[in-house]
Amino acid sequence: MQNLPNTIQIVNGSSKQAYTYYPVLIVGGGISGVALGCRLKEVLGFDQFRIFERQSGIGGTWWSNRYPGVACDVPAAFYSFSFSPNPKWTSLFPPGSEILDYVHGVCQKYQIVDKIQVDTDVSEVRWLENEELWEATLLHLVPGTGDLSRKDREKRIAEHGRESVYLREEVVRARIVASCAGGLVEPNAWPDSIPGQDSFEGPIFHSARWDDEVNLDGKDVVVIGTGCSAAQFVPLLPHAPYNAKSVTQVMRSPPWVVPRLEPPFGKEKYEKYGPKAFSMIPGLARLFRFFCFLTGEKDWYTMFLQTPGCRNSRKKIEASLIKHMKKTVPEEYHEMLTPDYSVGCKRRIFDAAWLPGLNNPKISLTTRPITEVSSRSLVLGPGQYSPSTNRNDSKGATDKESIPADVIVLGNGFEIQNWLHPLRVRGKNGKLMDEVWKSRGGAQAYMGNAMDGFPNFFIIFGPNTATGHSSVILATENMVEYSLKFIRKILKGDVKTIEVKKESEIAWTKMVQERLKNTVYNSGGCMNWYKAADGWNSTCYPFSQIDFSIRCMFPKWSDWNFQYTRKGLIKNRIRKAVQVITVAAVVTGLFLAGRRNNGIRDAPKEITILIRKYVKQGLLLVWDMVNRGIRLLPE
Repeated sequence: MQNLPNTIQIVNGSSKQAYTYYPVLIVGGGISGVALGCRLKEVLGFDQFRIFERQSGIGGTWWSNRYPGVACDVPAAFYSFSFSPNPKWTSLFPPGSEILDYVHGVCQKYQIVDKIQVDTDVSEVRWLENEELWEATLLHLVPGTGDLSRKDREKRIAEHGRESVYLREEVVRARIVASCAGGLVEPNAWPDSIPGQDSFEGPIFHSARWDDEVNLDGKDVVVIGTGCSAAQFVPLLPHAPYNAKSVTQVMRSPPWVVPRLEPPFGKEKYEKYGPKAFSMIPGLARLFRFFCFLTGEKDWYTMFLQTPGCRNSRKKIEASLIKHMKKTVPEEYHEMLTPDYSVGCKRRIFDAAWLPGLNNPKISLTTRPITEVSSRSLVLGPGQYSPSTNRNDSKGATDKESIPADVIVLGNGFEIQNWLHPLRVRGKNGKLMDEVWKSRGGAQAYMGNAMDGFPNFFIIFGPNTATGHSSVILATENMVEYSLKFIRKILKGDVKTIEVKKESEIAWTKMVQERLKNTVYNSGGCMNWYKAADGWNSTCYPFSQIDFSIRCMFPKWSDWNFQYTRKGLIKNRIRKAVQVITVAAVVTGLFLAGRRNNGIRDAPKEITILIRKYVKQGLLLVWDMVNRGIRLLPE
């Protein structure tokens, strides 16, 4: 093992084997990567790290998603870092551009902008057994090509050569690697179930890669999908500045649509007085954030579990949401917008515009499948996705119909199940993490954070850490704080490697998958992006965020293997000695005080004095041992 200091440096600089060494290498410059970088500086006072980001800017999903109407659907006070609150949000649900500005502002505040290197793809990390370091392969990209999806990059390489995407390759090394790759990274491709993509002559793009150069004015637009993104941009397309002639939205199954939370005192007053109140009244912003947190936790205990109480509560919630839907949309959509699964099984849509927008005659919603694609048109039907064609009482249209189409927008989600993708992680004995996951049933990680066989490798927002009821930033912060407890030990030189035990990881995953059976995610009667085709749920956490927060605050150290340095061993032994001697001093003090005063109950004041005396003597002895131990430490 090379004894490298905790500073970024060039190793073997005069030879062909020269490489750059990073004590901490972070993959991804989105929310998670920024959070980890900031907390490394603030909590550990450590700035010798580098964040590598494939895209051409900082912000992750908020950098790449720029579709019309993109916004946060969680109150911004809760969708922000607890260590860097923003009292000046312009609205309760600010637009994506404002969230991106906030993330950039946090980077500037904590002075980590110079620690982030964009247009750089970490394609592979490989554990070096002898050196006990990670070797990372960096692909330096042509500026802007990292903003393309993986499939679009591959297409560009096939058409124009590798040099049209990649400038050069570099190999670096790191003591610690943290993957902060987000889940909403790679957009889903054109659905395999729809034939004829190559026949279409108009533009086709995914909402996560919105093409601003496509003019929608006077065009017939077809949108495939009815997820959260589509619910935000579809209502805007018939209006300026887009002015689409028509918008046809193809839906497979209806989502549960929740009316978006109204700001306290109304939208106008909130936006006018909210920023001032949150800035001027101490603690008000944090109190509101805590209120949002408690509201989410209440939802967990009333909606997401398969208990009699939750089932009864869900029935009431579902009845209320159906009532709201029927009151808002035209009657022709009532049947197709009535879900046949439990609320919470899929991610809910928190809506202020989609359902009302269905009253616009330029917008039409259909559940008929796309069965043919031609140069400037699509064929819908025969049949329908929802309700099932097996139902004889269905009133929905099922006939075959050709509709005009100038532009197709995919709003069909992301490749959520491809965790860490496209990063390849090779651990001990050259094993790929993907292969280990396949052999164990599916993507997994102890606490969503670590895998056995992959020392000094931490995942921020990894498998089974997502929630359907709370803020992703809260979960991310919990994982960052959890990881820092281990990273600190390595950076202080107390530990060479840290690795979760195999039996602990397997037991954790077994428990998680078993407990997920008692949640609406797994047994709510729907197909969702939380689960793979075989039913393995690698996405959701089966408990509340209160539970996860506590687990992250207090790691179960016995579930981990620590390879201590000489310095760490000495400090560990001193620490244990301190604990033993302190307890002995207290017990001795109590015993002697009791003897001297002929019983503890008779002389409480004298006992207190004696206890202090003997505890002090014991602590002085401990301090002497600590000093002797410190002198044994290496320089």
